[in-house]
Amino acid sequence: MGKRAAGFVLFRRLCGQIEYLLLKASYGDFHWSAPKGHVDPGEDDFTTARRETKEEAGYDEKDLIIYRDKQVTLNYEVKGKQKIVIYWLAELRDPNQPVVLSEEHTEYKWLAKEAAKECAKYKDYQGMIDNFHVMILEMDKNKADCP
Repeated sequence: MGKRAAGFVLFRRLCGQIEYLLLKASYGDFHWSAPKGHVDPGEDDFTTARRETKEEAGYDEKDLIIYRDKQVTLNYEVKGKQKIVIYWLAELRDPNQPVVLSEEHTEYKWLAKEAAKECAKYKDYQGMIDNFHVMILEMDKNKADCP
């Protein structure tokens, strides 16, 4: 079995725009991604996602609207080994609440969908952003349809 990781794809609504949070890793290829991390022994995926988001971006569960029914699983290879990463969609309640970076990251950016996809670079990650964006728009449409 490959390594497992979990995290939240965080978005905020600011001035009518949907923006996604990307963090720049301070190691390896200095890639940009959402907060995520390895599942610790005895920990479930969702607990890992909450813990890693707090550690890497400074956001606690109370800071977020977490959509537990909105998730995407990515499977890919890292250094010849399979890796499985489960991401849930989560919205920042206060769009102006600052990010608090850990030592694992050197920068962060809030980016609109296309800019986030360009920054992330990996095809599967780009597809995930597209999928989550469609989910957000669908939720917004459903809210608008309700009297």
